[in-house]
Amino acid sequence: MKFATITGWGKCMPPAVLTNEDISTFLDTNDEWIVTRTGMKERRVSHVSISKLAHIAAARALAAAGVAADDVDLIIFGSCTPDEVVPNNASYIQLLLGIKKAAAFDLNTACTSGMYALSVASAMIKTGAVRTALIIGAEVITNIQDWKDRNVAVLFGDGAAAFVVQGTEKNEGLLADKLGCFAESRDILRAHGIGMRYIDGRSMRGGVWWDFHGQEIFKKAVLGMCEAAEEAIAQSGLTTETIDLVVPHQANLRIIEAVGKRLKIAPEKIFINIHKYGNMSSATTPVALVEAIEEGFVKPGMHILLPAFGAGLTYSAHVIRWGERVKPLSLAEIELPPCEKTGLEMIREYIECPRAAGSC
Repeated sequence: MKFATITGWGKCMPPAVLTNEDISTFLDTNDEWIVTRTGMKERRVSHVSISKLAHIAAARALAAAGVAADDVDLIIFGSCTPDEVVPNNASYIQLLLGIKKAAAFDLNTACTSGMYALSVASAMIKTGAVRTALIIGAEVITNIQDWKDRNVAVLFGDGAAAFVVQGTEKNEGLLADKLGCFAESRDILRAHGIGMRYIDGRSMRGGVWWDFHGQEIFKKAVLGMCEAAEEAIAQSGLTTETIDLVVPHQANLRIIEAVGKRLKIAPEKIFINIHKYGNMSSATTPVALVEAIEEGFVKPGMHILLPAFGAGLTYSAHVIRWGERVKPLSLAEIELPPCEKTGLEMIREYIECPRAAGSC
């Protein structure tokens, strides 16, 4: 196939909301401080596992595409908070969906994982190795958060989104992409306490704590997203003027505004939902794209730019030409179980008994 295009989409957002006012009950902060620095007002807290969120998002994407489980050749699970590492989380999603003979693997480039997955799936489709791929960006990051650090605790939330990507002869789908990483800056955004280096026998050496150098992250994020966007746009044969919609990674409103200004893209062309969900890491850009479709911002034939960055310090940009369809072919009859706790109640439990510390 010459092209790889998105034919199905779906998201799954936990119902429990954690507001800025909620956070101010256990941290020295307030709504104005958070909004002026980040643009965030709320974020979601999951009462279920990441696999459940991903399963529902994926089922909705398959229904939207009208694709049966047995037609899926490849599953890529993009995340840095999988339920398991061995075996990979993608294989569990495959099991939950009843997919029999797909290749399945996990991909972790932090916040860009969902977008890197789009590149990998599209490349495999274009080579003929795969016909139909299911890609997922999902994160349950609230239960590994350092809820004592206000510079980090206000930023993140949980969520999942998925896309079906299929081969086509039509001139649509992924037109160009640029992936990269500022490896020399990997220490400016790091979550300590996760991974084999922190394990001594069976005991964790402590909870999770973060390195987060905001000013340096801002500079690298804007640089990486803009340079990647400029290169991807040039590769596609388009110009910034012919980009119809920008759906950026939603990590900080100031970063989004800086990227738009540097690329000379009008604010009304930039889709923003950071105020509702905060930064969901791997799920952020995928969820934003799904919402842009659902809310009518995406039109047939549109040229869409998707710039992102993440820990590592990874960055990416994708230029896609949307296909003819902006409505799902069908809907999946699957829902999350009821949530009996508020977002604040769940976070207070994490504070009292950090899961990563293994001390409760």
